[in-house]
Amino acid sequence: MSFSEDPDLQPILFGLFLSIYLVMLLGNFFLMLASSCDSHLHTPMYFFLSSLSLADICLTSSTVLKMIMDILTHSRVISYVGCLTQMSLFILFVYMDNMLLTVMTYDCSVAICHPLHYAASMNPRLCVLPLFLSVFVSLLGSQVHNLIALQITCFEGMAIANFFCDASQLLNLACSDTLIRTIATYIVTAIFGLFPISGIVSSYYKIVSSLLKISKSGGKCKAFSTCSSHLSVVCLFYRTGLITYVGASVSYSPSKAMVASLMYSVVTPMLNPFIYSLRNRDISSSLKMLRSWWV
Repeated sequence: MSFSEDPDLQPILFGLFLSIYLVMLLGNFFLMLASSCDSHLHTPMYFFLSSLSLADICLTSSTVLKMIMDILTHSRVISYVGCLTQMSLFILFVYMDNMLLTVMTYDCSVAICHPLHYAASMNPRLCVLPLFLSVFVSLLGSQVHNLIALQITCFEGMAIANFFCDASQLLNLACSDTLIRTIATYIVTAIFGLFPISGIVSSYYKIVSSLLKISKSGGKCKAFSTCSSHLSVVCLFYRTGLITYVGASVSYSPSKAMVASLMYSVVTPMLNPFIYSLRNRDISSSLKMLRSWWV
């Protein structure tokens, strides 16, 4: 489906979504560039942040590029294989964001709760292991969803009420009874979603407990500043996710679902680099240094 059937609005939508995609692409690219070029940012936190930026680029590219091409060619057709591929990639990078945010929260908790053991616990060589684990778990989750979708062999209609192939939309189009598949989908989503969320909540509980033990207010502010940007990104990611998959299902309409999906898969990845650059002095100084090199 398109955001509007009005032919006069198509150039405006094309320019809007192309601009949003380019801003997202440049913001995350410069964040990755700053983390790699500045030796002061060669730490586990910025290593995971660069990985998150790459996952955000891939997440948005898996949906927006097809939508921009559809507007440009005046065609909203996607093949069955292309639909499954897009769905798998979207779920893969959503889970990647989920896992990386969890790992980054753990990194913050170690830095605040156990600063003396941070160098040993978050050795740069050991940081590759959680990254590969995040990729493996995300790939496993996306393929499980793909296997569930492959069990659907008959469809009632061919109109997907979203601007990309969402797993829930494929279940809604099935001719046969999908109760078991729907239950399986919710179980898989709960397993791959609730465990990272519980890890984030547990880590921030430890962070808050450690902050309360600090007597000086200046020490509390300094300690909290190390994870304030990350906390903002976490809240934005899960808030838009809840609005997309919980709020839209309570009062469902295709237009609301599409806007919620747009916020979740496009706007949030676009805002992440700005949140980190505006609320993180190290990133801001590194970006200023890059700008001085080019100017």
